[in-house]
Amino acid sequence: MPRKVRIEYPGAIYHVINRGDRREDIFKDDTDRERFLATLGQACRKTEWQVHAYCLMRNHFHLVIETPAPNLVFGMKWLLGTYTKRFNIRHKLCGHLFAGRYKALIVDGSSTGYLGMVCDYVHLNPVRAKLLKPEVALERFTWSSYPEYLKSPRKRLGWLRVDRLLGEKGSLRDSEAGRKQFALQMERRRAEEDGSDYRELRRGWFLGSDEFGKELLLAATERVGPNHYGSDRRETAQEKAKRIVSEGLRLLGWDEASLEALPKGQKEKVELASRLRSETTMSLKWIAEQLKMGSWTYVSNLLNSIQQAMYDKALAYRDQHISRADTLEEFERLLDEKEMRWLELSEI
Repeated sequence: MPRKVRIEYPGAIYHVINRGDRREDIFKDDTDRERFLATLGQACRKTEWQVHAYCLMRNHFHLVIETPAPNLVFGMKWLLGTYTKRFNIRHKLCGHLFAGRYKALIVDGSSTGYLGMVCDYVHLNPVRAKLLKPEVALERFTWSSYPEYLKSPRKRLGWLRVDRLLGEKGSLRDSEAGRKQFALQMERRRAEEDGSDYRELRRGWFLGSDEFGKELLLAATERVGPNHYGSDRRETAQEKAKRIVSEGLRLLGWDEASLEALPKGQKEKVELASRLRSETTMSLKWIAEQLKMGSWTYVSNLLNSIQQAMYDKALAYRDQHISRADTLEEFERLLDEKEMRWLELSEI
């Protein structure tokens, strides 16, 4: 049976859900949840995604993502693959973590109400799952974006975008008063919820007006072939990466000839390669070719040596500034982080 088309376009908003294989746990503890959010933050930096809401449950997750570039599939492949590797290494496992394809419901962001509806659905998921008693405030469930909405911008996750949802809640401002009003609205919404409002969201393939649905169907039928959107995604990712390279060369006063003439391990080349690796989804092979740095394994070793030096400095700082009881715990955390960095650097 053919797979359903993934419709992608600049500015698209999706409600993404994925479950564990055979509905098994994808988060065994809070460390796994922290790692998933850290990986999601990396994905946002690479793809320029804007996250409007998230909720991490025991065996599945919900995300509401806006994609300024048409790169949902490319970004989700990196996010799910990278988290799976990190999960398996930490728990000494192998094989699949997630069950088949993720569900991506397209949300009409141009009409008032639909984004608010899907974000409410995500934020109230712990209530429907009976993880919170009626007298316990919704913000006490710490593994959704709802508590982040109630924080000041300085304390909030940098990749979470709150202005659009607050705007749909009566043009609320991201201020202390606005956040308190948002919390009151959400508690009222929680008390009124009976689940009937979400029928379209659970069963449909898009959430929006009839006109929006017709536009999506037209976009799906106008595809020129199975590789058309994939080509567009690669071009978009490369455009961002090439812009970073161009900016770097301009700041250094270099040109293409300079890249050819300078040693492949030149310090500035390595710094530019490190930026490309952290801010884009381009492979080490692509980076090595663009910066004239030889083989991808050489680039991997250079970047890994930088991370190792940073790791060694962190250990030295730890030994100087924290107690022995904390040292053992911190040492384990740093080892985990080293594994995560190595995994990212080793992906091609």
